[in-house]
Formats: sequence, C-alpha cells, structure tokens
Amino acid sequence: MADPFRKLAWDDFRLVRAVAEAQGLTGAAAALGIAHSTVFRRLGQIEESLGTRLFERHRTGYAPTPAGEEMVALAERVDGDIRAFTRRVAGQEIQPAGELRVTTSEALLVHLLTPILAAFQRSCPEVRLDVVTSDEALNLSKRDADVAIRATEAPPEALVGRRAARIGWALYGPRESGAIPTWAALNDAFSGLKVVKAERREIPPERLVYRLNSLVGLAEAIAAGIGVGHLPCFIGDGRADLIRLSDPIPEYAADLWLLTHPELRHSARVRVFLDFVAGEIRKRKSLIEGTA
Repeated sequence: MADPFRKLAWDDFRLVRAVAEAQGLTGAAAALGIAHSTVFRRLGQIEESLGTRLFERHRTGYAPTPAGEEMVALAERVDGDIRAFTRRVAGQEIQPAGELRVTTSEALLVHLLTPILAAFQRSCPEVRLDVVTSDEALNLSKRDADVAIRATEAPPEALVGRRAARIGWALYGPRESGAIPTWAALNDAFSGLKVVKAERREIPPERLVYRLNSLVGLAEAIAAGIGVGHLPCFIGDGRADLIRLSDPIPEYAADLWLLTHPELRHSARVRVFLDFVAGEIRKRKSLIEGTA
C-alpha cells in the first residue's frame, strides 16, 4: 500500500494555512485565487489522505484541530524560510548560513585566530561558529569538525586544503630578567615538532627544568623567569613581557594549514570561511613568520 503521507505537497500546506487564517473556505478561496468548491474538495482530499480531521466546523467558521494547528505552524515556518531565501538572492549573492565546526589549537586560537574569527562573523553573521580547541587532530573524515586549522608538516592525506603561512620559531626570555641558565620547553605531547626534537638533542637534561603540554603555558613560564624557551614568533613577539633572543630559526619553522574534508570543500560556508581566513592570515604574514 502506498504511503499516504507521500501525497502531501506544499500547495496542500498553503491551502490549510489559508483556511485557518480566513477561518473559512470563502476567504481562503479568495486569498488563493481559486474557487470555493476547489478549496472544499482539496481540503477533503487532504484530510482523507492523512486520516484525520484538520478543522472543526462551527457556525462562526473553521477552527483547526491539533493536527491542523501543527500543519499550519509548519506551513508558516516553510513560508518564512522561503521569504528569507528570496530576500538573500534579491540583487545579491546568497550569503552562507548554518553551523561551522572549526578545530584548532589553543595557542593559535588565543594568539592569532580570535580576531580573525570575530571579523568573519561580522562579515557572515548567519554562520554560527563552533570552535573546538585541541592539540590532537580531530577526525574530519568522521565529521568531528568541518575545518581544521593546524601547524603541521604532514597534513593527513585524506584531507584537502591550503598552506596559509610558514610559522617562525625563535628563542625568548623574560624581558625584566638577566641571563637565565635554565630552559622551559614543550613535553612529549609535542614530540612531532622539529623544535622539540632539537631541544632533546641539544639541551643538557639538567638545564631543562620545566616541561609542559601547552604553548600558552610555556609562554607564561618563560615570562615568569622559569627558563628561556622557544616559541612561535606570533606568540613571543606579541607579548610585552617577553624579549626575543634569536632570529627566527629556519629549521624549526612549521606550516600553517587550513584543512577540510573533500566532500565539504564546495560547501558555501566552508569555501567562504577558508577564503576569508586565508586572506586575513596573509595580512599577518610578517608576524607569523617572525619578520615583522
């Protein structure tokens, strides 16, 4: 047996809404520009298809039943969506809308991306950003996130995107202290970074007195005088309580990638977001590379 609900069309919802608003068939017919008899016949067909009454007939007019009220509410929501769509395309390009889940590291978010994300939301107010901070790559293939902004030398092969900048690293110390013989550094949670591998080889263990799994925390530790340490230039140069002790070290540099799943790259909100962020990062290239 055919599913009766498959017979419903948008015109059926419009008719039911018109009857409810006019509280009768005559007014609904006038609003829809069709005959009274046509409204009567089609309303009967809709009720028969659904197997329930949509209106109670009273002397004063037609009053919707609970099922009728629900159908009218749905018709109003759809009509509102259609009007909003029409306004967006009237003389302008459709603006992206909906939720966009972005994953990045806490350090990138705090020291680089937050003003960029704020500017994006002002530019595309109908996109709702859901930002997840993690130093581990979320699985975009399983849609844990739509876009990943990562510092990496080897982005996952299953993802697509663009290299937005080259992140410079340099040595920093506290501005208000003299020579410091000890070091603070990232721990094995960041073992894939070239700077971490080099520090393990080159710094005597007894001088490496403070290790942690947070770039934000590392900057705080250096500023507090626990030890000198290597930081991305966009973090170190942006703090008044730190002083740079070296030029950017080329062998420690890392690529900054904007990544998404191949199935999402043509999504309007993903495409617009990636283009916007890439443009803003280009404006900050000298800060990120440490050449400012």
